[in-house]
Amino acid sequence: MTTPDHRPPTPDASRPESKDRIYRSPAGMAGGALLLALVGWLGIDALVSGNDRTPWLALAAMILTVPLVGAFTLRPAVYANDERLRVRNPWRVIVLPWATVASLKSGYSNEVVDTSGAKYQLWAVPVSLRGRKKVARQQVRSAASGGRGRTHTAVPDPTPAQTDQIMGDLRELAEARRAAEGSQGEVSVRWAYEVIGPVAAGAVLLVVLLATG
Repeated sequence: MTTPDHRPPTPDASRPESKDRIYRSPAGMAGGALLLALVGWLGIDALVSGNDRTPWLALAAMILTVPLVGAFTLRPAVYANDERLRVRNPWRVIVLPWATVASLKSGYSNEVVDTSGAKYQLWAVPVSLRGRKKVARQQVRSAASGGRGRTHTAVPDPTPAQTDQIMGDLRELAEARRAAEGSQGEVSVRWAYEVIGPVAAGAVLLVVLLATG
């Protein structure tokens, strides 16, 4: 007769992660696309019609600026699922299981703080001071309308600024998933060498060309 096994089941490592919620800055992406188009237009024009060392200088400048502009505009993103928060910033990628997230702070920038006290800025979720001012004005109008009595049309409660609403969603997810088995682990930080390498190469080439000119 087989003896029943009362040990807890081993977690299935092959179980796929839950689907990511992806947060990015539409304004940053639009601005980055315009800047890259401008750099490409000026750079290609210099490569084709430039004289002497101009094409080489243009090439070095493009190698430097294209990944740099992309890093600060198109690259930043925040990925959140039931197990972890992954922050892709210009120079680093930070992975924080929810158990390691101590808080998500909003001030002049949005940040995640881990349990060791380290802070990581969320480049993809920039603070909108204009949005906050708009919400504050709506709150003032709502309070003034409530004080006049029921004879006046009530102003609806203001919707939080979009980035503040995103931070609120992330706080709720962190609170709900912090104790889950799949949310345990350690913080991982990886440097974005795929960005650093081309930027460094372009900078070195540009300095050499200028120094030997």
